[in-house]
Order: sequence, then C-alpha cells, then structure tokens
Amino acid sequence: MSLRDRLSAPDILIAPGVYDGLTAALAEQAGFEALYLSGAAVAYTRLGRPDIGLTSVSEMADTMALVRDRTGLPVIIDADTGFGNALNAQRTMRLYERAGASALQVEDQTYPKRCGHLADKSLIPVAEMAGKIAAMAEARAHDTTLIIARTDAIAVEGFNAAMDRAEAYVAAGADVLFIEAPRSGEELATVARTFRGRVPLLANMVEGGHTPITSAADLQALGFDIVIFPGGIVRALARTAQDYYASLRAHGSNTPFSDRMFDFDGLNARIGTPEMLATGQRFDGQDKG
Repeated sequence: MSLRDRLSAPDILIAPGVYDGLTAALAEQAGFEALYLSGAAVAYTRLGRPDIGLTSVSEMADTMALVRDRTGLPVIIDADTGFGNALNAQRTMRLYERAGASALQVEDQTYPKRCGHLADKSLIPVAEMAGKIAAMAEARAHDTTLIIARTDAIAVEGFNAAMDRAEAYVAAGADVLFIEAPRSGEELATVARTFRGRVPLLANMVEGGHTPITSAADLQALGFDIVIFPGGIVRALARTAQDYYASLRAHGSNTPFSDRMFDFDGLNARIGTPEMLATGQRFDGQDKG
C-alpha cells in the first residue's frame, strides 16, 4: 500500500523516527506501518552534532538508500529546506526518490536551517516556498511520492501568520501539511479545525519541545492524520549509551549491565543473521535441506 493510500484510512499513522538500517528494522519488527527518517537524528548520530543544517543532501540520500535496503515500509524523509533554492529542491526530490523515499518533508526556513524547536529561526518569503513546492511536484517521478510542506512561522511571525502560510502551501500543491511547534492544545486544535478534511495533517511530538506531548489517539480525535516521533529513539539510545559507557568504565566489564543488553545471539536473531547465512548457503550450493 502506498503512503497516499494509507492516509485515506481512518486511523492515524504513527511514524517513529529512525536513522539507519538497524533502527528501521527494529521499528518494523515492532509493528509500525511507516517510518520517519529524521534529519536531526542523522545529525545526532552520524555527525554527533546538533540539528542546525550541517547534514548534507548526499548524507541523507545515502542513509535513505541504506534504510530502503532494510525495509519495504513507506519512509517519510526530512528534506530540510530542499538544501537551497527551488532547483536544489528539485535535485533533492530526484535523489531522495531514487533512494526509495515515499514522502519528502520540506520547510520554509532559510538555509542553513535549525531544529524547529530551537530559537532564532528565520524564514524565506511565502512565494519562494510556494515555488519550491511547485518545483518539487514538477520534478517527482511518481505521483505516489508525497510533498509534506512544513512552516516554522509560529515561532517567527506568530500563529496567524503560520496559518496564512499553510493556506498558501496547500494552494501551491502540498500533499500533506505540517505546522511546526504549536504551543498549546488549543493551537493544535485550531490547526485541525481549519484544515482537516482538506489536506492530511502531520503533528510532530518532540520530548521537551514547544508542543505539548499529545497521544496519537488524542491527535486522531482532533483530526490529525500522521504523528511523527523523530528524535525519540536517539534520546533513548543516547541515555542508554551514556549509562553503558559509565558502567563499563567503572567496572571494566559488561556483566553489571548485561540485563540491559542483547547478548550475541539475541542481537543476531533480531537482525536476521541465521536467515541470511541460510540464504548464502543456498546460493553457494551448500543447502543441506
């Protein structure tokens, strides 16, 4: 089922953040129907740096290709600002589509951007963003590849300006609308009241961010169609890694931490090692079955 078709279903789509083949595989095993390849998560993990526009389009496309090699689930990928003007945005569309993306999220910040829940953002003009959306629509190879238009205007120009920008982006051809960082439940509700039934709506849940953490069920009741949890996996793993390294440094052994780890066989089971070895033997002519 394409992502476009899935969004016509009544239940909200929960897309957890992933940043590599391992997290994509584990998320799929947990039963999710779609994934969100977070630019922030890639910056955190590949670069060990914050989400301030340091990650390149080629690093994201390479990561998308590795994720696609591991899973057949629809993947929404963070396209930041399109990495430049409308021509750059078209190139980003082509690169990401070839890498296997199902939807591209593009935002109206200036380049380089910063995380939507950081301060001191700045925006491009509405007409320039509308042009990027139209350019990306023209460049895509498949109508099933969705364009998710994000506005960061709440923090820069205010809530009403964000709503006006959102209207312009829908008119420009956005397939999904993403108004970043509503500051209250009432702002979330207003977004939903204004746009539900006209265009699918995406909500972003960031632990410690500006938007109140709201459950998928409550967002569905409001009228949202997708909820992403982009960086949660990195925050969870970073906390675990910090504790792991502290334990190893203190004890000189993993034994005290072993109940919080997979052992060798446990991890291999989850990444499909026995199945892959059996496949290799079959093609090597060594299948004993």
